Amino acid sequence: MERLEVDLARRTGAVFHGASGALYGLSDDGVPSDNTLAPLRVRTINQKAPGGLQHPNGDALVVAEPFFRTGGAEVHIYLQDVYPAWPYDNLGLDDYASHVDRLVRLVMAHPSPDRFVYVPFNEPDLNWYQLRADDGTEWERFFADWARIHRLIRSIHPGARIAGPNESAYDAGFLRAFLTWTAAENVLPDVLTWHELSAASLRDYRGNHAGYRQIEREVGVGPLPINVNEYGNRRDMSVPGQLVQWVAMFEDTKVDANLPYWDIATNYDSHVVQTNQANGGWWLLKWYGDLSGDTVAVTPPRPNTVDTLQGLAAVDDARRQAHVLLGGTAAPVEVVVSGVTAPLFAEQVRARVEKITWSGYDAAAPPPAPVADEVLPVTGGRVTVSVPGGDPMAAYRVVLSPPAPDLAVSPSWPPSPLWSSLWSASYEAEDASIVDGPVRTLGTPDDANQYAASGTRDVGPLDQDTSAVTLSVDVPHEGAYRLGILYGNQSGGPAQQALRVDGRLVRIVDYPETLNWAYRARRDVTVPLGAGAHEITLAASDPSTGRLAGAVTLDRLDLTAAPDQPRTDIYPADLATRRADAVEFVVVAAEDGYHDLAPRSGGRLQLRLGGIDVPDGVVPADGTARVYLPAGINRVAFVGGAPLAALAVTRVPAADVAVRTIEAEDPANTLSGGAAVRARDTASGGACVGGLGRGGALTVRVTVDAPGVYQLAVHYANNERSGGHEYNANLVSRAADITTTGGTHVRVWYRNTYSWHTFWSLVTPVHLLAGENEITFTNPDAPGPDIDKLAIAPLLL
Repeated sequence: MERLEVDLARRTGAVFHGASGALYGLSDDGVPSDNTLAPLRVRTINQKAPGGLQHPNGDALVVAEPFFRTGGAEVHIYLQDVYPAWPYDNLGLDDYASHVDRLVRLVMAHPSPDRFVYVPFNEPDLNWYQLRADDGTEWERFFADWARIHRLIRSIHPGARIAGPNESAYDAGFLRAFLTWTAAENVLPDVLTWHELSAASLRDYRGNHAGYRQIEREVGVGPLPINVNEYGNRRDMSVPGQLVQWVAMFEDTKVDANLPYWDIATNYDSHVVQTNQANGGWWLLKWYGDLSGDTVAVTPPRPNTVDTLQGLAAVDDARRQAHVLLGGTAAPVEVVVSGVTAPLFAEQVRARVEKITWSGYDAAAPPPAPVADEVLPVTGGRVTVSVPGGDPMAAYRVVLSPPAPDLAVSPSWPPSPLWSSLWSASYEAEDASIVDGPVRTLGTPDDANQYAASGTRDVGPLDQDTSAVTLSVDVPHEGAYRLGILYGNQSGGPAQQALRVDGRLVRIVDYPETLNWAYRARRDVTVPLGAGAHEITLAASDPSTGRLAGAVTLDRLDLTAAPDQPRTDIYPADLATRRADAVEFVVVAAEDGYHDLAPRSGGRLQLRLGGIDVPDGVVPADGTARVYLPAGINRVAFVGGAPLAALAVTRVPAADVAVRTIEAEDPANTLSGGAAVRARDTASGGACVGGLGRGGALTVRVTVDAPGVYQLAVHYANNERSGGHEYNANLVSRAADITTTGGTHVRVWYRNTYSWHTFWSLVTPVHLLAGENEITFTNPDAPGPDIDKLAIAPLLL
């Protein structure tokens, strides 16, 4: 048992929300989606120079609009990313200065130029200069170049903010000299930046921060705003129990800090799945975004120690709530909260505990699981909350609030049965019986920039004819179970395994390609099991099929009893976001389709989705709205003065009869230009339409009964890539211009799916007229995605 101490009486400043920034977190407008960005309350991002050649996307001026409209404050521009090579091409400072001149003028043409911050040099200790050599000559050369570029930027943009020096690691000696020289020359940075890209940063960062502030005092400058604009390792990204350790120390020191760009620029640095879904790490960042009021003192058992229990906490007097975020240990934890006193709390408090664990880099996570919800006594201004152990990759949220009645017990609400806790168990592939499959160790502090793996090990690739993994399981009752398989596939195409139960072939499991062998996705399959013990085998071959296609790596397998009734999730209003005129919930849809939204309210409310009021979306008191939601994150808000206690959300598969599905290759559709039907065995009808864009177009005709807003789900594939890079995968999003008879004209960006054989769904609202409508896909500027099929559904039923 470990102990985390929280003192609500020791306030440490307003919640800063600085640690959710990202380097190349956005790639295109809508990639990732606004729904996934807005709840994080991101302050800063780093993106490439306008038109820069370092990467194919992530242009600062392109992504500024979606960033600003979702609440972002500042876009920092890596100016040297104008060059294509890494390390950067060194063509001399005159060449670079000519680029800087042009780039700053482009920024000045933006409607909000002062919301951009210039980063003139990125990791200069590794690019163009030998700053680590402690050589005064090299330092002086950099100082002179810094001054020239600083003055050039200010000559074009007089109010410009400039960030630096942006070394790859904290260097106290260099920073002292840099601040001394730049202060004397009147070219100080406006934002002081460096990187923390080592597991050792979890030990050293607070000392680095304190040392830097001491240098400022001794030199007589500042205090300057700090942006640790690249932090963390691959093994930290997407892992709640790792991220909470980083977020805690950056929030504690009230600095901005940005996640690193180790892999791809299309998924908020490994936290957004496809375009609109959240993994476990996203939920930790969302919990962080939910903090409000003031942070308070938190004392972990071993401060400044790598991979240990750490936490952060905040108290909001207006909401009468305290939130504690913690993780980083497999041990059970006692969260001891002091300062639990009137008027915020009385003699009892309601303590809610939620858990979120690692779901894989590219696997969606459900809403955080409730662990406990109980009323606890307050003794001497203290309350102790128990948090379970067993999972070092998990993070937990503890919410303290005044006692309140259980919202789920009303005889008339919610309108559907609650989705109660279901039996579930997890199994590590490396602990199973393995035939012809190597076991690898990944993501330890000694190899921190390797990918994470559950239990720090995985199995594979399982690429021999005899390769197999067999689990021994014991289930409580007969019925259907969902087997969630965390896997990797870099076979060059779809891979397959034979799934056997007690030696009997049950099905063939298909695995779409992943970014690499260790960048985990999840494949969910249903397995019928009788009560008791079984052996579940995943094998590369089966006597009835022979050798199957490709190979996979296996990590963790999650077995969960499948519900025999529609799932209903409850979202308490006191944990929702309060806006000026609305209460906004972050609602998770496991799949595209219709959901009943049932607010428990005392009056009529107007429904708002993704920040836009829904026509005819008025919900009466304790009424229901049936809405087609895309898979993943949905911002569901209710506008009006009526009191609102909670929202119940129930998936309604039966309502999907209202969905019209049209195969792109249907002969009734019109293809023009270079658009053509292409055989594709993984497409729903065995074919798709490619060649869209640059004159190629697809036009689909659909007849609807009523005018209004419809949800258009496009099932597409895209695997365009742009050149190579030392460690980044330069994936390219493709765009399609969608026009409808009803007046929609919108450009939609379709993220890379890793393979032309892998089809994802992206939902876009469109306007249709009563009667026959045409929906056209084209792009005059560039190739579009391959389209498999369309699903068209009224937004409201």
